[in-house]
Amino acid sequence: MEHTFVICAYKESPYLEKCIQSLKKQTVASDIIMTTSTPNSYISDLADKYKIPVYVKEGTPDIADDWNFGYSKVKTPYLTIAHQDDIYLPDYTKHVLKEFRNSFRPLIYFSDYGELRNDKVVIKNKLLRVKRIMLIPLRCRAMFSSIFVRRRILSLGSPICCPSVAYARENLPEVVFSTGFRSNEDWEAWEKLSRLKGDFIYDKNIMMYHRIHEDSETSAIIQDNGRSMEDMQLYSKFWPRPIAKILVRLYASGQKSNELK
Repeated sequence: MEHTFVICAYKESPYLEKCIQSLKKQTVASDIIMTTSTPNSYISDLADKYKIPVYVKEGTPDIADDWNFGYSKVKTPYLTIAHQDDIYLPDYTKHVLKEFRNSFRPLIYFSDYGELRNDKVVIKNKLLRVKRIMLIPLRCRAMFSSIFVRRRILSLGSPICCPSVAYARENLPEVVFSTGFRSNEDWEAWEKLSRLKGDFIYDKNIMMYHRIHEDSETSAIIQDNGRSMEDMQLYSKFWPRPIAKILVRLYASGQKSNELK
């Protein structure tokens, strides 16, 4: 196997089994492992049912720490941190391997995506349109290796769908995610990785569905205004503070797209 799905399981998600089933239905097989910082019988029973090994992280649950722990348990050259609520389309692994093999020095792969809202697939909405527009420069393969292009894209926000990302371990640091973030741990990671030589591979095909629901951590942090503070931290990596403040206000309007209507 060249690729591993790491399912970071948390508490008792009612969507976990659907996620597992989507990984089992890949047209090109991957290794599948599960990690958790909240061990319980629900997780262990599903792991037993589908014959998936489980690794338990000790200590307090933390998104970045949990992802880094899962990342550290992988033995294959490539991996995807599968979000337990999401669905991966059957050819996801096939596309990942094809793109990585065609790259001289791959860093990450990521794809376009749809949303799952009340179990209905949404392919077009305001947020998805904006992200696709932001990623237009990366529709050209020649731009995959451009540090300038990827940093200009990230300076306006993060259009990269985190659960769609696959990682080429040999070209990346051992620890990808920084602690201290509740929502922007992925954007902060892309900012760091964007400085490295290699390819940010964008697949314009929709290869997974990201579930939007009220119990998600992203929805929770929007409600307590925590995301705006984290947005300010990230924008300040690219812009002077006055410009960063303006961008935070503009970006905040897009957060409403994460709310169920």
